[in-house]
Amino acid sequence: MSRGSFVFSSNALRSLQLDEEMLERDKYKHRFASQHLLSYTLKKEALGRTPPKSSSVSKPTVCRDVVIQNALYTGNLEATQQLFPRGSTANLIIEPQGGEMRWVARGKGLWSLAYEQELTTPLHITAGRGFAECLKVLLQRGASVDLSPGGITALHESCAHCEPECTRILLMHGANANAVTEDGLMSLHLCSSPESLECAKHLIQYGAAINGRTLDEEDTPLHVAARNGLVDHVELYLRYGATVDKKNDEGLTPLNAACSQPQEPQDLQRYFNLCKMLMKAGADIHTSDQDKHTPLHMACKNVNAHLVELLLASGAKVNDMDYGGEAPMHNILKVACYKLTHSPERVVRALLNYGSIRVWPGALPMVLRHCSQSPQTIEVLLNAYSHLKVNDTWIESVPPEVMKEHKEFYESVFSLARTPRCLQHLSRCKLRSLLEGRLNKVVPRLELPTFVKNYLLLDYRGYVH
Repeated sequence: MSRGSFVFSSNALRSLQLDEEMLERDKYKHRFASQHLLSYTLKKEALGRTPPKSSSVSKPTVCRDVVIQNALYTGNLEATQQLFPRGSTANLIIEPQGGEMRWVARGKGLWSLAYEQELTTPLHITAGRGFAECLKVLLQRGASVDLSPGGITALHESCAHCEPECTRILLMHGANANAVTEDGLMSLHLCSSPESLECAKHLIQYGAAINGRTLDEEDTPLHVAARNGLVDHVELYLRYGATVDKKNDEGLTPLNAACSQPQEPQDLQRYFNLCKMLMKAGADIHTSDQDKHTPLHMACKNVNAHLVELLLASGAKVNDMDYGGEAPMHNILKVACYKLTHSPERVVRALLNYGSIRVWPGALPMVLRHCSQSPQTIEVLLNAYSHLKVNDTWIESVPPEVMKEHKEFYESVFSLARTPRCLQHLSRCKLRSLLEGRLNKVVPRLELPTFVKNYLLLDYRGYVH
């Protein structure tokens, strides 16, 4: 639905059908020539005409011919050649059949009832569907390569639908690689899937602005590629000079955009590789958005353990607070129960080993209630304390079904109400306190058995003692 419009009722539609032709003429008379294509047979009369020079482009003609539309939408090359013989014009505006009548604001307080339809051209139809041979015929017949009746060009269509051959043909015929849609997007911004890589390569070859911004969000192509986890696109853009730390209107750099994007388990490694590439290119890991969320905050929220470990190893500040007063540890604990397949315990463990603040002991029952389905997360948290005051509130915080599923672990937790922590654990806490902030650097270098090193770094055992 267009801006400033609303759906008209079906009863009123029937009563106003007699005005349809007048309203359609009113809609188009200020935009297109009054000439109409009456029938595809009229094109035979153009056989004897002199083909137009490439430098002159005829005004587009509105076409409602169903035969022509069927040939274009099905990619019928033979029919396209017959319907657009040499000497004819392919510079048409296609008005698809159908659509709804709506009240549309015309300016100056006037409203009128009109069909709201998406306009297109033969180039748009063939380019968006990958009909390369039909596209060549239309361009040879003088179709305007940058015509954009619906606010987008044929090049935008071919890139959005990942049609590299059509993209190449349009660019070879002079399509503007930096043309902007009515929504403020360039063609590179529409390369948002892995299949669009070849389109992006063609665009860059023909001068697409590698750091061009979208109109509303001020995203660069690198923002788009990072947000969508497109590793090959990011590598391509960086190779051609994309600026790695430009911010969009929300204060996000490409690295922030990648870290903040929700990730399924199968996406985690891809986003890790992408962020590693951006950081190697010089991306600032300390840059925060308008809400002071750093890449570490975002990676914790999306529970990407590999990425969290990479950021921490690269110097990310583990206790930076956002505007809400929350550190990265808060972000992981709030989502742990929803991201069990992402191994939230690894994120909590990494944060604690790099000196993260711990949960206030009085809030541990609430954390227990919220994260009880991830016993390893609870184990790591509890092993960061030398002493715990376990009481009935702790027992009540674990749902019965979770208690039944992880009975052995939670019985070991609740037994701490009667027994103190063991000497081995107390020794671990003391050593961790002495090495706070340096654990991951010092412990691997100690001449100790591997299992002891892992114990110091809060490895999981399935119980607490």
